[in-house]
Amino acid sequence: MLVALYNRTFDAKDAPILLRILKLLEDHKLQMVFYKSFYERLQPYMTFSCTPRLFTSKLDLPPNTDMLFSLGGDGTMLDSVCFVGSSNIPLIGVNLGRLGFLAAIPEEEVEDAIVSLVRGSYTLEKRTLVHLDSSIPLFDGSPYALNEFTIHRQDTSSMIKIHTYLNGEFLNTYWADGLIVATPTGSTGYSLSCGGPVVFPQTSSFVITPVAPHNLNTRPIVVPDNNVISFEIEGRSEQFLCTLDARTETIRSNVQIAVKKESFMVSLVRPDEHNFLKTIRQKLYWGIDSRN
Repeated sequence: MLVALYNRTFDAKDAPILLRILKLLEDHKLQMVFYKSFYERLQPYMTFSCTPRLFTSKLDLPPNTDMLFSLGGDGTMLDSVCFVGSSNIPLIGVNLGRLGFLAAIPEEEVEDAIVSLVRGSYTLEKRTLVHLDSSIPLFDGSPYALNEFTIHRQDTSSMIKIHTYLNGEFLNTYWADGLIVATPTGSTGYSLSCGGPVVFPQTSSFVITPVAPHNLNTRPIVVPDNNVISFEIEGRSEQFLCTLDARTETIRSNVQIAVKKESFMVSLVRPDEHNFLKTIRQKLYWGIDSRN
C-alpha cells in the first residue's frame, strides 16, 4: 500500500506524534510519498536512510497512491482535497489541530486507525463538492471545494447586495456582509457559525446562508444540489472576495459566477468505530450538562 503524507503547518511540538505516525506506517510495511515542504521541515527531526518519493501538487502525486494522510486540522484536510481532485484517492485526517470535524482521528487513536487500514476494516464516505463556474479563470485549475463557496465584501464596511438565482429564477437579494453556499459537509463549518443548520453528509442539498444580513427575516435556506446557483453583486466597492474553502480570489462586479454540484466526489476514510452522529455529539458537546 502506498500512502501520501501531507502537512501544511508544521509545528515543532507536533514532531513526536508525526514521528510516531511514520514509525507506525513503516512497521506495517506501508510505502510513503511525502509532500515536499513537509519532508524538508521534518528532516531536522529524523534521519532518512534515503530521500523518499516527493510530490508538490496533484500533477506529480503518484496515480497509484492508495490513500492520502492529512496530518493537521480541518484546514489541512480541505487543502488535501485539491491534491486528490477527481483521482478517487481516499483521504484520512489525523487531527493535530483543534475541533477536527473532518480530521476526526485524534492522536490517541492513530495506531488503531492504521491497524484498521491494514486490515481493511474501514468505510469510505463519498462527499459532495461545490463547483464554481466563472467568466474568468479562478482558483488555478481547482475550482471546487469540500466545505463551501462564499462571496464577501472586501474594501469597505458597507454591506453588499447579492442578487441570487436558482436555475435562472430569482430567489432573493441579500443585503449582507456576504453569502455562503455550503455543502452538507460544510454545514458544520462557516455556515453553522452564521446560523445555518447541520445537514447529514448524505443529503443531496446545498445550504445558502447569509453573513450578517441586514434584514432579520432573511434566514438560511436548504436547496436541492441539482440547482445552478448564480449571482449578481453590487456594492460601493467594485471588488469583492470570492472563496472556495480557505482559498481566496478578488473579483470585480462584472465577473459572472455561478456554483453547482461538482461532477465528481471525494472519499473520506472512516474507521468502523467512527460515524457522523458520534462526531457531532463529541464536537458540538450535545447532551453535555455544562451547569457544573
